Amino acid sequence: MSLDQRLLEVLACPEDKGPLWYFEDEEILYNPRLRRVFVIDNGIPVLLIDESKQVSDDEHQRLASKNEKDKSS
Repeated sequence: MSLDQRLLEVLACPEDKGPLWYFEDEEILYNPRLRRVFVIDNGIPVLLIDESKQVSDDEHQRLASKNEKDKSS
């Protein structure tokens, strides 16, 4: 399920208040500054710090590469 573009424009990380990257195919929002993933559950972003997950360096690299690839397409 895709998130509405207007919603994506106003969503921000609850911790640092910065923008999030959206990966529709993985149903996640990602904060690359804090390396934190927020899940999207049944179309609803779960923006709770306690429910988010820290990612490894390898996972961060994968998501950063994927984000760059998505921007260029």
